[in-house]
Amino acid sequence: MSWFRRDPPNTVSAWGYKFVLTDEHLTLDQMNPAKQRWDYLGEKALNRLNEISPPPPRSTKKPSEGKEPFPDEEKQPTPEVKPKRDLYAIFRDNAEKDEVLQELWQQVNTVPEWVDWEQIARGQDVFYRYGGPVLTGLAYQSLLGGLGAARVTEVLSRTGGFSVDVARNRLFETTQYLLQCTKSLEAIQPGGEGWAATIRVRLLHATVRNRIMKLAATRPEYFDTEKLGVPINDMDCVGTIVSFSSALIWISLPRQGIYLRSQEIEDYTALWRYIAYVIGCPVEGLLETKEQSKRILDSIMMHEIAPTRTSQILANNVIRSLQDQPPGYASSDFLCAGARWLNGNELCDALALPKPSIYYTALMAGQCIFFGFWCYTNRMNKSTDQKKLVVLRDIFWKIIVKGGLKGEETSFDFKYVPEYSIMTEMGGVEEAKLSKKEIEIASLKWLLMGVAVVSVVGFVVTKASLLGGRVAVWGVKSAWSMLQT
Repeated sequence: MSWFRRDPPNTVSAWGYKFVLTDEHLTLDQMNPAKQRWDYLGEKALNRLNEISPPPPRSTKKPSEGKEPFPDEEKQPTPEVKPKRDLYAIFRDNAEKDEVLQELWQQVNTVPEWVDWEQIARGQDVFYRYGGPVLTGLAYQSLLGGLGAARVTEVLSRTGGFSVDVARNRLFETTQYLLQCTKSLEAIQPGGEGWAATIRVRLLHATVRNRIMKLAATRPEYFDTEKLGVPINDMDCVGTIVSFSSALIWISLPRQGIYLRSQEIEDYTALWRYIAYVIGCPVEGLLETKEQSKRILDSIMMHEIAPTRTSQILANNVIRSLQDQPPGYASSDFLCAGARWLNGNELCDALALPKPSIYYTALMAGQCIFFGFWCYTNRMNKSTDQKKLVVLRDIFWKIIVKGGLKGEETSFDFKYVPEYSIMTEMGGVEEAKLSKKEIEIASLKWLLMGVAVVSVVGFVVTKASLLGGRVAVWGVKSAWSMLQT
């Protein structure tokens, strides 16, 4: 049916996502230098922190191994638990004593002139105003679809953090970070909870980068920096920021029937521009405006998304880790339906995700009906909107941190340590003992309600049309009778 809608000249389609290519878009050659650059200041600070407080000896046990102890181990007394090494606390407490640490401390505490705190607060509200579809988009499109970026998956697979039994926790930890950054305006301002979490993530990135580079120095085949770029390089960081902002605005939400207002787009982009600044990601000329950020998204979709076998392994592990698990107890079919709804069949085929039946695709449509009704009706009333923002902040924290992480907030420490022997493999999954599938039942209800509403509206319109036709016929007959008399 392309003759109903014609694409403008220079339209490019990348994995089902269309955009108009311009001279302002980055070419692959223009993107490549950023793959050999990284957060030098963050790395220098990490090295100094390691001198001040050396990291503890690494455990030989992999994070993905089972947690059940051997029988004789159960009889042993519980060893004294030492407090976790908190790099942020060490950094904060020594910032004024060391020149390198002081440089980073001043950078993260200096608020750029372009920061408008009222706008940042509005950007945080956007996250919760469209909370359901936002979290859905982040899980299915930003994370799962983002695994199509081949270079990024090579780093992730070397940490072992995306094996089946830990991928779910990784997702919850990432969501915890997002909730910390959007909890309140004070949370993202210098000294706040989200601000501190951002610095922790920045130091974690430097730690992972250092570890992989150290291993590659003795075994170059372990990680090809010439081909893949430096681990967690500037382009990777820009891509991550875009996946949480522009990808949500221009791909995830529209595919769920949600369209942000122009001011909301500017506000949400501004929030992520500031987060990018604190986390050590380059923003100048890349993430300064919503237009720049969207062009970066376009270029990444065109040049960086190229799924490999590693991409397929990680994507399927994510599905396996989430299926039949709380809070929604969604089946694998429903999860795959969501992934295909938000990423398109072309990308999901390349990720080797199973194709669900039309029933589960219809359930996803029902979920979108619910999200659309809930989001649009609430944003029409300012009072209701504000109440919803307060309620969802509390609900999301309880679901993700209290429920998903069992109340144990992550401090983004170095849990998933790259080793020569660690490469994430395709995992299996045990048959779930509990399969309530609340989210599928709710989606089915909203699908049926949507069908019912459309049917009623169609019936009313049809009846009105027939009645109008009869009235028109009666009017013509009456006029003709009057003319004859």
